[in-house]
Amino acid sequence: MTDTSQAGPTGGYDEPDALRDQFRQLLRYRMLIVCGILLGLAGGAWLGLATDDTYRATAELTVRQPTADPFTDSGAVDDIAMGSERRTAASDTVARRAAEILGEPGAARTLASGLSVTNPPNTRVLRFSYTANDPGTAAERANAFAQAYLDNRQAEADEIIEASVASLRAQREPLLTRREEIQAELSGLAEGSAAYDSALADLSTVTGHISEINASIASLTALDTTGGRVITEALPPASPSGPGLPLLLGLGYVVGIALGLLAAWVRLVFDPTVRTPGDVTRALRAPVLGVLPRTGRGQPGQLLAEGRLAEEYRSVAFRLAYDEGFARRRKLLVVAPRGSIETPLAAAVNLTAAFAEMGKDALLVEADLRTPSLSDQLRHADGVRPPAWAAGGPGGHAGGWPGTPVPIDAGDSGTFDLVPGRRVRNVPRALTSPAATELINHAEARNAVVVVLAPAVLSYADAIALTDRVDGVLVVCDPSQVRREDLARIRELVVGAGGVLLGAVLHSWGGGTGRDRWDGPDGTDGGDGADGAGGAGGGHRDGAGDAGQRPAVPPQARRSRPAALPPADRQDAAGQDTLGLRILDPSELDDRRPPR
Repeated sequence: MTDTSQAGPTGGYDEPDALRDQFRQLLRYRMLIVCGILLGLAGGAWLGLATDDTYRATAELTVRQPTADPFTDSGAVDDIAMGSERRTAASDTVARRAAEILGEPGAARTLASGLSVTNPPNTRVLRFSYTANDPGTAAERANAFAQAYLDNRQAEADEIIEASVASLRAQREPLLTRREEIQAELSGLAEGSAAYDSALADLSTVTGHISEINASIASLTALDTTGGRVITEALPPASPSGPGLPLLLGLGYVVGIALGLLAAWVRLVFDPTVRTPGDVTRALRAPVLGVLPRTGRGQPGQLLAEGRLAEEYRSVAFRLAYDEGFARRRKLLVVAPRGSIETPLAAAVNLTAAFAEMGKDALLVEADLRTPSLSDQLRHADGVRPPAWAAGGPGGHAGGWPGTPVPIDAGDSGTFDLVPGRRVRNVPRALTSPAATELINHAEARNAVVVVLAPAVLSYADAIALTDRVDGVLVVCDPSQVRREDLARIRELVVGAGGVLLGAVLHSWGGGTGRDRWDGPDGTDGGDGADGAGGAGGGHRDGAGDAGQRPAVPPQARRSRPAALPPADRQDAAGQDTLGLRILDPSELDDRRPPR
């Protein structure tokens, strides 16, 4: 079970599993995804409602060259440079003609802003598309631009023909004058003479040139200069050309999902906390032994679990019992990464009870010597004497720790022994004392199991001081409130101290720097050591009123207040008197059993 060869940085995940795991982690940030969707829908609704509807009308025409016989037009595309014609159609010259047609001669540039001219490939067709806020206006302006282009093209052709005809006529004038001179000269010569024949030949040549020029002029003036013809007249569109409100909302929804997933991914990348058991396994390089189920109201209200929670603790205990590393030493150190140790405390109690139920000689050692409180929260077994091995043991040190084990009633699971924690002057010296080592070595006895509860690893060095004596370490944490670097640091500390990480137990009850309060053995609030002193002892401090008349103390103040010392040690580290804690004899208690 503790083979961590497959629990390295990759965690034994193949690529599809890693992608599925990452996608599941993205879904943890549902609020970001929902915000992205709402943002996308709001943007789509704004575009659909705030912007005006636009209408697009389209007119199409074919472009043709001037020809004398329109029925013999070859129609070859290469005869006309359609790229040049498209640019001409969108020029200012055509825009001015269109403005004159529309009766707005000064608005040429404004009118041209809504025009789009395209040429379908391998055709001599120009497509005039005009966009406006009114469908009738769009159709009118599209037709006006198409007609303006045709008029402009015809005007250009007429100008070219006129210029060519004028040039030919200028060439013909001297020939006509020469012909008149030759004719006058012939009238004065005798027919048959050599001069007459020469003049007649000149007249024939000049007349031929004049005829050629007249033929060219005739062919030019006979050309059809129509620039083309409209094949599709623009009509008012029945619906807006842009995307409607439903389409914009759909696009906004898709874009919102993309934005939400992107925000969740960025949040996941920069989230230092672990989120899944796989992350814990990869960070600790140790398996997750169990995941404690959620309770109906946050943390469970009593230490000894019931129902599904108790079964999960039993499952973890069985996994530990059959682990080769743990079965060889049978010592377990239960710790938390940071903050409160209430959940590790409950885990330690229930695991000890589970070991007792399995027939083990279970011993729970509360090594939290800073804020001990476990003795007040458990019911002492009635009529059960301390174990024989504890006689003359560490408990002989007056006021010191560890003291004499106290038998604890675990209900149907049986009984186990508890070595309660006590406030001492020097915590490191007490944890590493020969008496503590002798106590922990009790696990070497046959069929014995020792569970040690220590403060958070990264808050105090107490757990590391115990690692070389306990060896096996169990980390209890909430994945949503512990960082990856914290788990990696825990592994470095434990392995560096010679210990072995047996695994982790996960929960989702939250946690913090202050202690949460558990129900005591009589069904009331057990609290921490300080509250237990005031409640279990039943006495008054400095002549004050009873406990019911004292003002409520917030949890943070209750956490920082020093816990009461046992009767044998009535001075704290500063040498001041403190209120002693009287441990009641089980016979003094009534017969009521606390709810487990």
